Amino acid sequence: MRAIGVTEFGGPDALRVVELPDPQAGPGEVRIRVRAAAVNPTDTILRAGVLADVLKDVPSPYVPGMDVAGVLDQVGPQTSTDLRPGDDVMGIVLPHGPHGAYSELIVLPAEAVARVPAGASHAEAATLPMNGLTTVQAFDLLELQPGQVLAVTGAAGAVGGYAVELGRAAGLRVIADASEQDEQLVKDLGADIVVRRGPDFAAQVRAAVPGGADGLIDGALLDELAVPAVRDGGRIATVRGFRGAEQRGITFHPVRVRTYEREQAKLDRLRQQVEDGQVTLRVARALPAEQAAEAHRILEAGGTRGRVILEF
Repeated sequence: MRAIGVTEFGGPDALRVVELPDPQAGPGEVRIRVRAAAVNPTDTILRAGVLADVLKDVPSPYVPGMDVAGVLDQVGPQTSTDLRPGDDVMGIVLPHGPHGAYSELIVLPAEAVARVPAGASHAEAATLPMNGLTTVQAFDLLELQPGQVLAVTGAAGAVGGYAVELGRAAGLRVIADASEQDEQLVKDLGADIVVRRGPDFAAQVRAAVPGGADGLIDGALLDELAVPAVRDGGRIATVRGFRGAEQRGITFHPVRVRTYEREQAKLDRLRQQVEDGQVTLRVARALPAEQAAEAHRILEAGGTRGRVILEF
């Protein structure tokens, strides 16, 4: 099979087409013929070699990608699943060495895979698994109740956008940030209050909600700058491991989506929420897989709304 990976870490042009053996589904596994893979910031981190020390004993090539959608084409022996060959499916991938979403074929645990939302294309569905489950885990950690206030940074991005929509669906009052050009987008996603994106986010939240937010999902990685937006005793979900200094009884909850790899029921719930109109799938651009380098350049340039997709 063809895959897109790196044998040496570097810039976008380090990405190459590589030939790998076709993987076979083992017990508890299914195989997907990949039609679409989303390009995420974690992919550029892998490609650039930020994880080189972790991977020093793992042979190359290193194939990025955490989100796939395609057609299920093989069910492994002794695998309990209601999925069947021919089903349109999506799944979350934990990359390791040559195992990554940028591949024509991929084998995953059956619990990491769910059906594609009805009416969604493979490209659209590929935007959902990793980013959607990241957001679901953030909500699980925050444990907010209907009527409470959720603050969201990076609301025009993938995780932030899902946070706004899922917050609205959960009956929360959502206050989210946006640049001037993204303000209408974030309103359309369901934010009750939109404040201007930037380092003074916390002050703007306090101006709108003097008591402070009950919880925060920090998709923009404001880290310490966002903490004052949260009330005493509030909760903050962070997506890159940030834990702030102890203050005012606030607790920090780093999201580790890898621990949700087999949360099929949660992924299937996201599918249902897409079908119910509560969650929107946003594709910024779709490119042939051979143009992965260009896809990485587009993502790293910033400003994309929705995910760039590689198509196989």
